[in-house]
Amino acid sequence: MKAELAAVELDFGYPEHPVGHLVSLALAAGEVVCLLGPNGGGKTTFFKTLLGLIPRRGGQVLLDVEELSQLTRAEIARRVAYVPQANVGYFPFTVHEMAVMGRTAYISPFAGPSAQDRKIAMDALGRVGITHLADQPYTRISGGERQLALIARALAQAAPLIVMDEPTASLDFGNQSRVLAVVRELAAQGTGVLFATHDPDHAFAIADRVAIFHDGRLMADGPPRLTITPDALRTVYGIEVDVVDVATPGGMQRVCLPRGRTAAH
Repeated sequence: MKAELAAVELDFGYPEHPVGHLVSLALAAGEVVCLLGPNGGGKTTFFKTLLGLIPRRGGQVLLDVEELSQLTRAEIARRVAYVPQANVGYFPFTVHEMAVMGRTAYISPFAGPSAQDRKIAMDALGRVGITHLADQPYTRISGGERQLALIARALAQAAPLIVMDEPTASLDFGNQSRVLAVVRELAAQGTGVLFATHDPDHAFAIADRVAIFHDGRLMADGPPRLTITPDALRTVYGIEVDVVDVATPGGMQRVCLPRGRTAAH
């Protein structure tokens, strides 16, 4: 199923507090787009506006060329899944029950999840390596494990597009690698993934395009090798960074090496 989610000259923020201005960015099925930007730079607010969770201040959001505001929540959920940053939660749902919630868009209001829905959810837990946590309360697992459970919920949703807000936050190195591998697998199967991260090396590893936020605007949008530069990283993060190619068993890999000192302004 082909799909596209697009912000067109989007203004976003909150009453009395504008955050972003005139941002145009599109995500198509089968591509991975990485969003880079500093803490407090508006990435989460942009994602919530893009998904219709908070109202836009101007511009448009289009989902398959339809205005997002004209679609029902169920119609949106069948086309776009969302992985928010993990929180503790208030109700002791099991991890499996959390994943089953990804099937809500396919279940009628007065019906419960089917055996097939439960199997899809369990398969999603397996893809992120937490099947062993299926019966554990979501409120009692670690922050990193909660993040993996939210990713599994999005996978169970089986939407052609996924928006992920810092999906590798709180994850150890092994689980970060697992999540990046899942994103690569999704893209190879035709799913479009838009994800935010603080690690530009993640973009070099899996992204087709990189979008960089700075001062509420889109500073760059293009292939990783053209957008992630020492000048761009100095502007966004205020540090000096060397961007170099290193030899690995799988070939040359580009990485970012901070010099460990604050850049002069």
